[in-house]
Parts: sequence; structure tokens; C-alpha cells
Amino acid sequence: MTSQDDMRTTGRRGVLRAGAAALLLGAAGCGSGSRQSVAAPSSTTASPAPAASPSPSPSPSATPTASPSPSQTPLPNPPLWQPGPSEVQPDVKRRAAELVAALGAWPPGGQGAEAARARVAALGLPPALADAAGPLAPAAPEASLEVIDAQYGGILADSASVLVVCRQWTRQPDGSAAEGGVTVDVRLSRAEPRWTVTDLHPGVPGPPAEPPPAALAKVLAQPRIELPPEALADLRSGSVHDSVMNAMLGLAGTYALSVSVVRTGHPLDVFGTTRPSDHPLGRAFDVWRIDGHPVVDPATPRQLIESFMRAAAAAGSYNVGGPIAIPGAGNQFFTDDTHHDHVHVGFTA
Repeated sequence: MTSQDDMRTTGRRGVLRAGAAALLLGAAGCGSGSRQSVAAPSSTTASPAPAASPSPSPSPSATPTASPSPSQTPLPNPPLWQPGPSEVQPDVKRRAAELVAALGAWPPGGQGAEAARARVAALGLPPALADAAGPLAPAAPEASLEVIDAQYGGILADSASVLVVCRQWTRQPDGSAAEGGVTVDVRLSRAEPRWTVTDLHPGVPGPPAEPPPAALAKVLAQPRIELPPEALADLRSGSVHDSVMNAMLGLAGTYALSVSVVRTGHPLDVFGTTRPSDHPLGRAFDVWRIDGHPVVDPATPRQLIESFMRAAAAAGSYNVGGPIAIPGAGNQFFTDDTHHDHVHVGFTA
């Protein structure tokens, strides 16, 4: 999830459903705090299942929501996402995910800025954060949210970026449910007793390109490539280099890969620096799960992750990051705390 500069950075799954005033309740890496990629979520996506093991820390359940009218199909009610015990600073991810849930899900009648501010305040966070929700808070009378994955965009001693990858369902005026999603770069700062959120930046992919990218149909036809809503919207926008989609297709010949982030929703700069990341340039993608095994899970065979990283390099990536240190000419491979939870695959073009 970084550029070549990611190798010089120091030290960097899944579901939340929130009610109206729910009390919902972590390494240098991929982007800086000063700039954000911008470009609206797609309504079509593959559906990777959350696989993180529950955190040993207790977490209250979401407040039950009011029932829809008998003529309406209930929105999905996914369980709360929690980081696993092997995470670096797990409560940092939990903090980011609970904010996104509070902003992106509400019971019937719980829409609107005032209600969103109240939900954020109930978390002990600044209510003004609700004003930056953007596409995470569409005008709908009811919404539910799934956190597909939460991965680091970067983590330092006193600051962090968590990329919360979401799927969202919203109630439409005719009573039907529309599916979409967004990836949110949540910025946090160390505080006591818990880290606090200082800012959030939802990604906004551009509209679908006409004609669509040449490799897109092949990617969509490959069941071994799982794409969350925003990553899929990135591919459809025409803003992603062919090298990215060709590498996905090549890797899918051997592995089932669950993508987390491609372009939008990712910091523009290597976290803690002003050096550009390859992601917003459309030259990188991150993988959080390989053959059904989360990269962050200590039970995932290290040999599987290493073989995937080597295959990514063979597919043309000049910059492969992950949780394993692999010797390689020209520092082609790198590892740090940020990349303990995913494999970054970057390209020069």
C-alpha cells in the first residue's frame, strides 16, 4: 500500500452496525496526514467475508434499531467488526472502525447531521467529525454498514492512519435497499485513555470511464479476485494503470486474493512524509487476504504469504511490502509494522 518511498518509512476485518446513539466502542506506511486522495462509491462489489478473530477486549454491542415496516426487507445486520489479538495497537483500529460505524449506520429516522453528531459524541469523540463524513452519510432514512477490513495506512508513535474499508446499505425512497460502500482514511492521535480521532477522509472515486478499461471485464469475470466497492469503482474509473489489473489477473491464476485498497481512500503521501504514494497515482493495490487466510492472522502460513509476495514481484511489482522480510536484489521487498496486516503491490507505471 505504499510507493518505493514506503520502504523508507518507519514502523505501520469485518463489520459494524450502529444505532441512533450507539456507544460503539493500531508504523510508518502509506500516506501523510496533509493530503488526501479524492475522486462516489460503486454499488457493485464482490463480498469478502470478515475473518479477524475477536479481540480479547470487551466491546458493547450496537444498540438495536427500530424494525422496518412490514413491506420493507430489513437491511443486512452484520456483527460488529473487531481486530484480532495479533494486531499492532488493536485499539487504534477499533477506535477508527467504531467512528465509521457511528457515521455510516443509523436506524429508521436516525439520518441527518444532528443525529450523526450525537452518535459521534457518544463515543467520546469531537462531534464536528460528523461534518467530514461526506459519502459515508448519504441522505437516507436508514443505513447499515459492514467493515470489510481495517488496515493501516501508517502508524507512528503518536499518530496513525487506519483505512476502514466498508460496504453500506441504504434505504431508498421506494423502500428498497441500495448497496454501495466507501473506504475511509481515519487519522488518529495518541491520547489517554484511548487514542482520539483527529480527522477522516472518505474516498471519492470518479465516474465510470467510457469506454471501460480494456482489462476490466477480465477482472470482473475472475471469481478469485475479491474487490470492495471503492476499489471496484477505482478500476471502473479508468484511473488505474493496466499494470495493476494485469498483476491481479496473473496472481489470480494461483491465488484467491481479497483486495482492500487500490487508489482512493488511501493517503496521497507516505505517512509522516511529503513523498507521494503509488496508490493515488493508480499504480498499486493492497491485499488483506490470500486463499481465505487474513495476512494479519498468525495462523496464516508464512510460506503462503512469502510465495504470494514473490509472485507479486514476478508479476512486475518493483515494491512489494508485507509482514515477512524477504531478501531481494535492489530492495524489491520490504516489511514494517504498517504492512503486518496486508501485502502492498506497487508499480512504476
